[in-house]
Amino acid sequence: MKILSVSPALALLASLISLPACAADGRPAPMPPVNPDNALYIVQVEPGVTHEDIVISLDSAAQGKNFVSPATFPIGEHILERGQQLQGLIEVRTYCSLGIGAEVLMEYPEFAAFAPCRIAIYEKQGKLYLALDRPTYALRHLGNVKQHARDAAQELEETLIWMMDKARKGEI
Repeated sequence: MKILSVSPALALLASLISLPACAADGRPAPMPPVNPDNALYIVQVEPGVTHEDIVISLDSAAQGKNFVSPATFPIGEHILERGQQLQGLIEVRTYCSLGIGAEVLMEYPEFAAFAPCRIAIYEKQGKLYLALDRPTYALRHLGNVKQHARDAAQELEETLIWMMDKARKGEI
């Protein structure tokens, strides 16, 4: 067997090519801007961050912001149980802040159809992603709502995106 020698410079170049886009100081790239015309906010998880890391980060961030996680839907497991093929994982985790959400629900109880807020964790082409069903977008379906309800939905959304940012990096 022939052993190949790789120069340190070539090894460094190869490792840099495989890294995701990062800020100049080596930190993960900033979160993408929210597209106000898209119901979903999607972000790719950083390489090396596992599903377990994501779940721990989301739960830790949620607790820190006084959010609860009332349900988890392991959709991918249900697909597999039915004998269907699935590449990767698909799961939906729910989060709720009754303190913030109540501001919308008390005046617009029909908004409960969009509650609790949902973050999907899924795998696509070997990479993990997080997707948020945006509360501010859902609020549009109620017609002309008062400013305090729009502000509350915005606060919910900003908090959920902050949680996603922590989770995509595996931070606690």
